[in-house]
Amino acid sequence: MIGYVTLGTNDIAKAAEFYDALLALLGGKRFMESDSFIAWSAGPEQAGVCIAKPFNGKPATVGNGVMIALMAESNDKVDEIYKKAIELGAQDEGPAGPRGDLEGFYAGYFRDLDGNKLNVFHMP
Repeated sequence: MIGYVTLGTNDIAKAAEFYDALLALLGGKRFMESDSFIAWSAGPEQAGVCIAKPFNGKPATVGNGVMIALMAESNDKVDEIYKKAIELGAQDEGPAGPRGDLEGFYAGYFRDLDGNKLNVFHMP
């Protein structure tokens, strides 16, 4: 149902380096880019993640309550991606592990270099 999500950035080069390394762990590759926009996907039938400088020319800001969830194939993959995000400079918002009352839900939460909130999760 979701085609892609876009996160604002104030430093496209720095954000691109972060997402190139992070999304590669999920099979993501760049499929579209310009001077102000880059999009990654794991394939033509998969949703994409994009970064962009705001169209209105104002600084990118973080949406309060907005979070992007990246689906992983296993708990081990969640651990790997969460660890990579932190190594790349992401801010911890909750280490990888079991979450909530949903049986089997395993997730790690972090904020990217611009403060956007993401999680990586696995649910059998």
